Amino acid sequence: MSSTGDTDGFAVAVVREDGAWKCSLLAQELLDDLDGLLTALRRVSTGAVFGLVAVDDEFFVVVRPVPGGAGLLLSDATAALDYDIAADVLDLLHVPTPDDDEADDDPWPEGDLAVLADFGVSEQEMQLIVDEDDLYPDEQLAMIAERCGFGEQFSAVLDKV
Repeated sequence: MSSTGDTDGFAVAVVREDGAWKCSLLAQELLDDLDGLLTALRRVSTGAVFGLVAVDDEFFVVVRPVPGGAGLLLSDATAALDYDIAADVLDLLHVPTPDDDEADDDPWPEGDLAVLADFGVSEQEMQLIVDEDDLYPDEQLAMIAERCGFGEQFSAVLDKV
């Protein structure tokens, strides 16, 4: 498993308040800490908030705090073999970690493909984005941001990374 500080990528908090989107970069160490990520997102806003996380050019996670838990989408379940945050997502979803033999199979998502349906990304669209294996996770997340309507704000935050 990856250890804190060794993971590349980014975590962005996305908030919709008063009809406007706001994106902000979260701490790098949250790339390895699902509980910390959920806590940080809940502190950002009491309104509609979610996190978009890209890890080591390997996979992405959509995290949406909800009362009593979280809506989660992991783009590649096999990432749980190598990354703490992916394993934690599967654990919270009550999905067993794939075994090493399954890691050789094509990656597959786990979680709620409709996690952002109310913001404009239907389950079918999310499946198409996840299946787009020619794209890096940051490019997939940029597609999600564009579809939801905060592409410019998302790009502006990533320019700071």
